[in-house]
Amino acid sequence: MRILRVAMAQMNPTVGDIAGNSRAIKRWIKEARKAKADVVAFPELAVTGYPPEDLLLKPRFVADNLRALDDIAKACIGVLAVVGHVGQGPAANGTFRQSVVAAGQHELTNAAALIGERGVLCRYSKWLLPNYGVFDESRYFHPGRTLPIITLRGATVGLTVCEDIWFPDGPTRLQAAAGADVIININASPFQIGKSRIREQMLATRARENGVIVTYTNTVGGQDELVFDGNSLVLDQTGAVVARAKSFQEDFLVADLNVDAVARHRMVQRRTKALSAKQAGAVERMTVRLPAAPKRTFVVSALEPLWDELDEVYAALVLGVRDYVRKNGFKKAVIGLSGGIDSAITAAIAVDALGADNVLGLFMPSPYTSQESGEDVAELARRLGIACDTIAITAMFDVYRHALSTAFAGRPVDVTEENLQARIRGNLLMAYSNKFGHLVLTTGNKSEMSVGYATLYGDMAGGFAVIKDVPKTMVYELSHLRNAAGKSPVIPKRVLDRAPTAELRPNQKDEDSLPPYPVLDPILKAYVEEDRSLEEIVAMGFDRAVAARVIGLVDRSEYKRRQAPIGIKITHRAFGKDRRMPITSGYRIS
Repeated sequence: MRILRVAMAQMNPTVGDIAGNSRAIKRWIKEARKAKADVVAFPELAVTGYPPEDLLLKPRFVADNLRALDDIAKACIGVLAVVGHVGQGPAANGTFRQSVVAAGQHELTNAAALIGERGVLCRYSKWLLPNYGVFDESRYFHPGRTLPIITLRGATVGLTVCEDIWFPDGPTRLQAAAGADVIININASPFQIGKSRIREQMLATRARENGVIVTYTNTVGGQDELVFDGNSLVLDQTGAVVARAKSFQEDFLVADLNVDAVARHRMVQRRTKALSAKQAGAVERMTVRLPAAPKRTFVVSALEPLWDELDEVYAALVLGVRDYVRKNGFKKAVIGLSGGIDSAITAAIAVDALGADNVLGLFMPSPYTSQESGEDVAELARRLGIACDTIAITAMFDVYRHALSTAFAGRPVDVTEENLQARIRGNLLMAYSNKFGHLVLTTGNKSEMSVGYATLYGDMAGGFAVIKDVPKTMVYELSHLRNAAGKSPVIPKRVLDRAPTAELRPNQKDEDSLPPYPVLDPILKAYVEEDRSLEEIVAMGFDRAVAARVIGLVDRSEYKRRQAPIGIKITHRAFGKDRRMPITSGYRIS
């Protein structure tokens, strides 16, 4: 029986930390050797981290990445490795990407190298370069046009990178037609709600329709607004999942691939399409010899369960906070606690990410802050085990109003005075950040960010927006989930039950200014995430005037969002790279 043992290193690289990433890769190679693997696969751009963005414009960065690959090869004693890195080929004249990189520089590719102890044996360059949502690969990379086919331990193996496996007529079909039994696909596939199941279904289809074994190695960890969920997979030639790595943490998955089963399956199915002459010309065949296979018993691979969507979202938020704080050199975070649900769930996430000793709350009551809010903040801090300082802002608020009294004489109190309170609080939080080096975690949710129900330089002031992509209705769902997860609830019941309020004027409620969140959130999803028109939203059953008002608020608030801190992406379309609207625009649909 022909068996190929493949290891998959689901690692958490840091963008730009080429030395640190290389050390991690070499550690995993040692683990692969201990596991008696024939080949170990690492994620897409594992050497540089993903996405490296405009670091790719620095020739030294590219050169450092290539030198690191040569160094990694020295660790490949008795085992092969498939390593994602930035490739560099002959210059291509007259292209946009060439001008972006720098005149005279070689073209760059998003590459997977098969390496052994003597160096790079072959290199596959990604064919299909995503240029949508958070992806800008066409800005930096040239597409590959060759198909390496490697014979190893009697198995025929094809290499692909991420997007290449998503399309039915892409490189996977061509490699299968060229005789590949196994496709080793390396990835940096970001998390969004529901994607793990969609991805798994796609991979099952690709394995089944081509009659190949697919190994799918994904990265894990947080990188700015992106979170990578892991969930690396092995699927057999029928599309069945035979191995699955952990979610949202590093993992090392080993699988024995039965290559003879692929041959038997193909004899029965007989579905393989022949390559055209042009496609056949792209195939590059090579045979790689390894030492005689060591004695080893058959591996029973791990098959971790898929998580429920809400559990995935919470885990993504925790991992996103942990890695943003850790990778940017912070140790502690400070959060403005108001007694409301948004700051409560943000604090819970921060504690789960960083530990209670590394989270500080700051309660800043104004003349309009209720006694209940103070009690709820104290109870939340007690349950989470965090320290919480209190600084009343009434005296500071009075100083501002006195200073502006002459200029504002004769004008009624309005949102100006509300925003003053928010900005005083923002200043205090940033003062704590400056003095103690803590990262300020902002607490605004996606519903508020969408319609501009937030104050520039006030509650929007900070370094990282934890729930920026979480709609208000989901904030409540996550809060109930977190309360059910521990031995006892951490978010007080009254916080969950009280009507949302900013407490910036007497008896204020969010619904004084906005539609109820169960109405608002579906309209926002339709307009922001699905690009539906006013007519389409009305056809969904929403009141025309309400929908038109919401759309208008979204369109007029772009200038605020452009100045907001980055936050963790969890939906199909988050604010930021996913949705790039002009601030100055005369186009209106309402």
